[in-house]
This record gives sequence, structure tokens and C-alpha cells, in this order.
Amino acid sequence: MRISTLGFQSTASQQMQTLEAAIARTQQQLSTGKKLQTAADNPVGMAQVNELNAQLSASQQYVANGNTATANLQLEAQSLTGATNTLQSARDLAVEANNSALTATQRQDIATQLQQQLQDLIATANQKNAAGDYLFAGNAAQTLPFAQSAAGVAYSGSGQVNQIQISSNQRISAGDTGASVFMNIPAGNGTFTTAAAAANTGSASITPGTVTNVAAWVPDTYQISFSSPAQYQVTNSTGAVVASGSYTDGDTVSFNGVQVTLNGTPAAGDQFTVAPAGTASVFSTLSGLIKTLSTANLSNAQLTTQINGALQQIDGALGNFNSVQASVGARLNAITASQTSAQSLQTTLTANVSSLTDVDYTQATTQLSSEELALQAAQQSYASIASLSLFNYIK
Repeated sequence: MRISTLGFQSTASQQMQTLEAAIARTQQQLSTGKKLQTAADNPVGMAQVNELNAQLSASQQYVANGNTATANLQLEAQSLTGATNTLQSARDLAVEANNSALTATQRQDIATQLQQQLQDLIATANQKNAAGDYLFAGNAAQTLPFAQSAAGVAYSGSGQVNQIQISSNQRISAGDTGASVFMNIPAGNGTFTTAAAAANTGSASITPGTVTNVAAWVPDTYQISFSSPAQYQVTNSTGAVVASGSYTDGDTVSFNGVQVTLNGTPAAGDQFTVAPAGTASVFSTLSGLIKTLSTANLSNAQLTTQINGALQQIDGALGNFNSVQASVGARLNAITASQTSAQSLQTTLTANVSSLTDVDYTQATTQLSSEELALQAAQQSYASIASLSLFNYIK
């Protein structure tokens, strides 16, 4: 086989260029610390790196989302604690006011204190976060959620809250609407409410009552009417008698799966109402209590009935605050667990990316030495062969 001088030179030059390119590539890997510079270096490996980096980026975003939700929920928890303290203080004032020995002036003083508690509660419900968003406005974060007017306190926020992704398969509510926290609280005992007629002249008051048999309860508006201080009957909205009996101070009146207790002596013609419970806001509860204490011509029986009703409503609101706060705590725990898992995943993903992209310096240094030696040998070989000539052998 004949090898031309031109062919020899071309082949030798190509081989040396290839070795030089390999050396340059290895040197670049050593200087950057990365063995994958382009997809051509390792197409399959680069595809794996891209997929791992996408997973890592998503996991980091979930952690960032969790941090945002955590800040908001922690601020909400603080607000709920403040609202609970305010409402508990209002409850203490209501208990203090539920004393027949107090004068109208003393009750008015308590009403004035309750008015301040009401304003404090509205301020808490309108609290903002660090971004200037209202905590309890739901999705309408820039809308003032609660405004007070002559008609009472109204809610203008959204009925929905932002859902934040904290993992690939988990979303949580980043807050709670003002409607669910402060407005839609079951009235009375949650099943029915009680009230004394404004025209009553006796000294009897009625308790909020309890449900003894849910299945027997028929939602309707019932009137407990006294024909004399010792005789009563219970009628429904159609006027049909559902129960009747004799009464002495402190007796319990039972009908249709519920019971209420009356204290004091009713007068003939006195009436008490038992009606299905709706919902009431914590603001209307305090406003109603303030109105009760500010009304000078109420009898002790009417005062007791209305204050007892307000106390039960306040207890319901406190229970709702506690439930929401427990939900906030559960969500914070879920975020913590999710972030712990995400951080563990990120450690694994980072290690996998590193194993695919990072240079093994010992191996790369050895490889560079081998490539340099090969290039040196190729250059010396080329120089030696290129210097040969037939004239060297003619004598």
C-alpha cells in the first residue's frame, strides 16, 4: 500500500488537531469544574441534568411558596389571638353587666367599654400584611373587608382565598375569609335561639336552651305563652299546641327534642320565643349587647335573657376563632412537613446533578497528562517522518 506525502501530512495533522481539541476540552473542564459543557459532550447525560434541574427548580418554588404562606398564616394566627383576647374581655364585661344590682349608669359605662372592644375587633379584622394586603379579605386583598355604618358592620371581601402549591400534589389555603372568621357564626346554640317578648311584665327570663333529641326537633318558630304564672302552653307557627304544663320558678320546658329553662315568675300573658337559629356576626353580637346595656327601660328579666343570649353567641364566636386558629396551625404544620421533604429532595437532586456534571479532578488531571503525552508523541513522530527523504539513502 502506498501512502502519499500529502495523505500522510493530512492524516497526521488531523490526528494532532483531534488531540489538541481533547486537551482544550479537558483543560476547560478543569478550569470550570464542569465536565458537561454542551449537549454534545453527553446527550443522554445532559437530558438527565435538564430534567433534574427542572425538578430542583420546582421544589425550590414550592419552598418559596411555603415561606410566603407561612408569613401570612403566622400573622393571621397573631390576629386571631388578638381577636380572641378582645372578645374574651368583652365576655367578661357581659358577665359583669349580668347583675340586677347594677344601675343604668353602671351598665352604660360597661356599654362604653364594649364599644371600644368593638372598634378594636374591627381594626383586627381589617389588619394588613407586610405587602399591604388585607388578611381577611380573601382574594380581594386590596379591598377593605369590614366597614361600619348605621346599619352595622358589613363584609366587602371575597368569599374565596388563594390556594398555594406547596408540593407537587398539595395545595393549601393561604388565609381565611373574614366571612368565615367573623360573620357566619351560628346564632343561639346553633340549632335555635330564644327571646323574651318586649311586652313581658313578669320577672321570668329564658336560657339559650339545649337540644335533647336532634331527630325530634322540627325547625319552626314556637311561642311559649303563660295564661297564668303557673300555666303555659307551647304553640307552633300555625297556632297548634305542641306542649303544655304547669310551671314553677326554675322549671324546664321541653318539646320536640329541645328544652329551655325559665327563671323567675312570669305574668299572665308573658311570651317567650324559640326559633330556628340562623347566623350572626361577632360584630352584631357586640352591637346588640351594647344596645341592650344602653336601653334604660328594660326589665331585669329582659336584661338577663338578652345578656345570656349574647354570652352564648360570644362563646360561639370564641369557639369559631379557636377552630380557625387550629386550622391555621394545621396548615403551618403541613408547610413545615412539605418543606422538610422538599429540602431532602433538593439535596438528592443536587447530588445527582453534581454526579453528572462535576469534574473528577483526579481523573481529569490523569486524562490531561495522557492527552498531552499522546500529542507530544504524535508531534515527534510527525517531525521524524516528515524529515525523511530518498536522497538520504543515495550514495
